[in-house]
Amino acid sequence: MKLFSAYRHWRPTPLLKGSFLLTLAVVAVLAVLPDFWPWALAVVNADHLVMTFAGLWPRCKLLGPNWTSLPEVSASQGEIAITIDDGPDPAVTPAVLDLLARHGAKATFFCIGEKARRHPELCREIVTQGHAVENHSMFHRHHFALLLLGGYYAELEAAQETLASITGVRPAFFRAPAGLRNPLLDPVLNRLGLRLVSWTRRGFDTVERNPQAVLEKLLDGLKGGDILLLHDGNAARTDLGVPVILEVLPPLLDAIVAAKLRPITLREALV
Repeated sequence: MKLFSAYRHWRPTPLLKGSFLLTLAVVAVLAVLPDFWPWALAVVNADHLVMTFAGLWPRCKLLGPNWTSLPEVSASQGEIAITIDDGPDPAVTPAVLDLLARHGAKATFFCIGEKARRHPELCREIVTQGHAVENHSMFHRHHFALLLLGGYYAELEAAQETLASITGVRPAFFRAPAGLRNPLLDPVLNRLGLRLVSWTRRGFDTVERNPQAVLEKLLDGLKGGDILLLHDGNAARTDLGVPVILEVLPPLLDAIVAAKLRPITLREALV
């Protein structure tokens, strides 16, 4: 029953409506003109390719609402959001918190439920220091984009319950693993009261070992309303073995101050 209630009050996007109507039209045409099947197959394949592309484009809004930047009010006030994924990590997260505290900056941590369950004290410390903990799925599955409605519901609900029980605050935002998804995610987000968030720009700091290269990507065109993506979990290491995020954060935070911008949590941007 919970599964089907995901569709209650859900409003599909024009792309999803169009795809559904196109499928009905193809079925109707084939019922009258069965020899038309090669063209029908081509149309259906083209529709599936469009839907697949939309799901594999993390910043795409064709499958449902997706924050790629902060609301206009926050942007006009010079506010930005630093978001940090894949933690908590006991080898990295405490140092990240120290750097943020030193600069008086707030951040949003998209935590994996299973990791949070193993390191609950880190999640609680994140919230205690004034940051936000949000939903990054329960297990960060590599095949997340291939899940069906029940799989999405199980992943997100488990993470919701886990993170809420640890921090005392129910997550309001969700970021898909690697930003990848399919059309079945949006109704589940609707059912759980979650907002999908991607990013304005990212530094690829899970693979890029050069902190300067990561920093340049994050600062290129930096402006109010931007959502920046970094990682405390699965962080790449420099040649000296230092997590890249720890080398990037100090100059990034200095540049944000110099640009007269203010880092806030995503929750602070809700209007």
